[in-house]
Amino acid sequence: SYRKRFGSQVSSSLSAGRMGSLPPSRTFWHTAPRSLGRSSPAPRLALGSSGASDRLDFSADSLMKAQFKETRTKEKMEMMGLNDRFASYIEKVRLLEQQNAALAAELERLRGREPSRLGDVYQEELRELRAQVDGLSAAKARLEIQRDNLAADLATLKQRLQEEMGLRQEAEASLSAYRQDVDEASLNRVQLERKIESLEDEITFLKKTHEEPRSCRELQEVIAAQKVHVDLDVSKPDLTAALRDIRIQYESVASSNMQETEEWYRSKFSDLTDAASRNAEALRQAKQEANEYRRQLQVLTCDLEALRGANESLERQLRDMEDRFSTETAAYQDTVGHLEEDIRALKEEMARHLQEYQDLLNVKLALDIEIATYRKLLEGEESRITFPVQSFPNLQFRDTSLDTKTAEVHGRRSILVRSVETRDGEIMEESTTVAQGSSLKFEGVSRGRRPLRHLTPSLSPPSLETVLMWGFALSFGVDVHFSQFY
Repeated sequence: SYRKRFGSQVSSSLSAGRMGSLPPSRTFWHTAPRSLGRSSPAPRLALGSSGASDRLDFSADSLMKAQFKETRTKEKMEMMGLNDRFASYIEKVRLLEQQNAALAAELERLRGREPSRLGDVYQEELRELRAQVDGLSAAKARLEIQRDNLAADLATLKQRLQEEMGLRQEAEASLSAYRQDVDEASLNRVQLERKIESLEDEITFLKKTHEEPRSCRELQEVIAAQKVHVDLDVSKPDLTAALRDIRIQYESVASSNMQETEEWYRSKFSDLTDAASRNAEALRQAKQEANEYRRQLQVLTCDLEALRGANESLERQLRDMEDRFSTETAAYQDTVGHLEEDIRALKEEMARHLQEYQDLLNVKLALDIEIATYRKLLEGEESRITFPVQSFPNLQFRDTSLDTKTAEVHGRRSILVRSVETRDGEIMEESTTVAQGSSLKFEGVSRGRRPLRHLTPSLSPPSLETVLMWGFALSFGVDVHFSQFY
């Protein structure tokens, strides 16, 4: 903002000094850096005696006044721009504060209400599902115990069934053997009956043979015809009685055998029938019990499968709810993390804007002080200057933000410069420098970005050079204190 104020060299030096005093993140004046202390062919202001003041060029004075007016106009425009920018920053900071407050309220609301309520709901549902799972587990264990007991009873019944089936097979084998015996007895009986019939036929034949007299007469006739006479002293056998005895004997033997066989067959058949009926009854009962146990086992198996399906469904619902709860919890945590990051970013941005605001405020205060100082200087110098100004003297200004800041102005009067470094209100270091002749030198030890300087001018009234140097020092944020004259 000081360009074209005292020439290109002074404008460049002032711009470089101003950029050195501002924070590195903001640059409001763009000037090319120039080497400090290098002489420039710009016009110089040579302040001499009262005789030399008669030779000043009033055209240069008019040019300087025009430059001052132009500079003041530019400063006003820059101040207006800075004020507008500062107002926009203030509005942005307020907007960011409102957004930050809204986000903080939203974060507190999410932390205080939603997670706890959802957590309580999920915990209540989890407790209910766990209770249902415990009840189903107990019912499942009870049914498994009943199933094991029924399986043991079924195994016992199966063993009994196998034993009864073995007994039945033995009875059937015995029955088959008895049937073979009965068949053999029946065959023997049939054979005996046939033998009896043949014997009866034979007896009948013999009886017919002995009872028929015709046969005897025929035999006698045959014998008489042959005229054979045999005298045998043999008694005539009683064949009829013998045959009758044999028949009676055979009939008695056959009847006794038949009776014994029938009785034995009936007894065996009754025994086998009783055993078969008993085995059939036992088998029927065993089959009924096996069918009943099988039916109960099927019912229990169906119930167990249904309970297992319900248990798996509840476990699946529990896993789904846990997954959904974990997903929502992770989402809420991510949201909280994003909100915290947004809050942190907003805080950092607000801190940066506050820092910029502080820097702008410092610049504004420095510009206000500078403008007020130049206004006073111009008002005082316009009334005090009675000699023309030929040119500006060589002006060199050196400013460092680490250790020292030095500005040299070549003048004609002796200046005492005293530099004091203070810390927490105590003087840490003090140095004094005397500028002889036309040289004026400012030295100061920096503390942060604003060094503390004590300037002691000579006993003579301050010249324009001295006043300009004071203005430069004030424009760069240097505290200038006027001490004793000598």
